[in-house]
Amino acid sequence: MRGLLTGCVLFILPFFQLLAQSCTSPADSLGGAAGPTSGDFWQQQLRFPRVRVAQAGTGPVVADRLRTHGLTPQRLEIFLRLIKTNRELEVWARNQGARSFKLLHRYPLAATSGHLGPKRRAGDRQVPEGFYEIDRFNPQSDYHLSLGLNYPNAADRALGEPNPGGDIFIHGGEVTIGCLPITDLGIEEVYLLAVTARAAGQTVIPVHIFPFPITETELAKHATSFHQAFWRELMPGYTYFEQHHEPAHY
Repeated sequence: MRGLLTGCVLFILPFFQLLAQSCTSPADSLGGAAGPTSGDFWQQQLRFPRVRVAQAGTGPVVADRLRTHGLTPQRLEIFLRLIKTNRELEVWARNQGARSFKLLHRYPLAATSGHLGPKRRAGDRQVPEGFYEIDRFNPQSDYHLSLGLNYPNAADRALGEPNPGGDIFIHGGEVTIGCLPITDLGIEEVYLLAVTARAAGQTVIPVHIFPFPITETELAKHATSFHQAFWRELMPGYTYFEQHHEPAHY
């Protein structure tokens, strides 16, 4: 997933896209006039061809979506949530200082793997469940663009599994063995939103992953699962966000 594509693949781009990327800066769509940290992060990302192409082609769509929801790129914060049974990555957003997040967009998963329940070991093809955050921006992913999750986190490592695995990403494409593919177009939008939020000063972008809506009704449907105790540990975090549209802090 981290592999670099060859130079010839990186630069085989339609001519109109190459022309557009040379004429489009962060200020034209998402970046705006912010402080030096913002500009530095944007410029760092724009060194990569796929980010430039996404900014030129998809950036205006993302910027328009933010305007429609009354969101300012220079103050953007985002929160990502996945409910496995819904097969969608939810992107929630707010302006810094706002009390609650509002749903910005849903991105259907292009493929899934594993079954309901947490990831516990390398090679089990499971998508993790729990409370994570984005810890890597990968503009040269084997799957177009990707955002890495901090799996295994402290809660996962506390279980003492000898090889819990790793390298869980939200990425492009339509295949998976435990990651979250949302198509190339989908990851371009989410990647740009994440870059915008990071450039605006959001150092922690939370990602909450649940098997299903964790309510008593839904838990009763899975009463025989040996994951019941684990899912009940996740329940307060799910309930808090449903009530406040603000992620609980872990």
